[in-house]
Amino acid sequence: MGLSRGWDFLGWHITLIGMRWSLALPTDRADLPQEFVNGGAVAAAAICAEECGFDAVYVTDHPAPDQRWLDGGGHHALEPMVVLSYAAAVTQQLMLQTNVYIVAYRNPFFAAKSILSLDLLSGGRAIIGVAAGYLRPEFGALGVEFDERNELLGECIDVMRRVWTEDEVAVEGAHFRSRAVTMRPRPIAQPYPPIWVGGNSKAAIRRAVESGEGWVPFPNPPEASVAVKSPVISSISDLEKRIEFARAHSEIVGRSAPLDICFSPFSLSSETDASTLMRGDSGALIDEVHALEAIGVTWLTVSFGDAKNLSEWRGLVDRLGADVLGSTK
Repeated sequence: MGLSRGWDFLGWHITLIGMRWSLALPTDRADLPQEFVNGGAVAAAAICAEECGFDAVYVTDHPAPDQRWLDGGGHHALEPMVVLSYAAAVTQQLMLQTNVYIVAYRNPFFAAKSILSLDLLSGGRAIIGVAAGYLRPEFGALGVEFDERNELLGECIDVMRRVWTEDEVAVEGAHFRSRAVTMRPRPIAQPYPPIWVGGNSKAAIRRAVESGEGWVPFPNPPEASVAVKSPVISSISDLEKRIEFARAHSEIVGRSAPLDICFSPFSLSSETDASTLMRGDSGALIDEVHALEAIGVTWLTVSFGDAKNLSEWRGLVDRLGADVLGSTK
């Protein structure tokens, strides 16, 4: 990815190095563990992603999903730090993204140590996407108050940032307390692994601007917005309005650094759509990528979760790498 150009966009000076891409590791495929959910498959998928030109791989976070959600289209997930550490061991430059990590499910000191371990063992390649979460039964199973999830997220981010950069951290928060915690060594990524805040709401955008290095919205049609408890983003215009809000809030709080913005193209927002598109003409996708880049999106995600086996999955990844990544990076 070479330096190409820069411009002022909504108050941020953006230096373009081309669109960056993050690929979902297919570790949510509990229906086909012999194909996707084993060490050999994770290694092969991560190596394939790096060889095909992807900048990162990502995993999701669902330690205790309820059956009703699974029956409605939800999915299983392996423990994020374990999977990403495995991927780190077989790659050289591939970034390792949580998309997203529900830190409120965990004590923030424990989460900070897990993330720090990934950072150190990978050579500073972690990207930590976080969010408040939306599955009430999962919170209940883990003994966490669902209605306090936003407050917990803010407190967890603050604790993690402090323990990565300070010594003898004393915390007197609403949920967590410490007297003199010191965590060493310091992260390789300085000052700490980038934190990207997920969610479409204005509260999520404000948190990203105030406490993060990136923002992770997602395509959300009207029929899905109630279930996932997040505002609708069903067009590039919807997304652009949210980016404008991020810019306005940046001005209010005095932020000058641009946010990374990570999004899934509308044409790839379902796994079936992604696979179908990669078997056909990719021209429309390339046009959409350029349109998203023009409004300030810096990263794109894609998942091929409906592939029947690892060989088919690798073929789809190779096709996207050959037909699209070279035209957009």
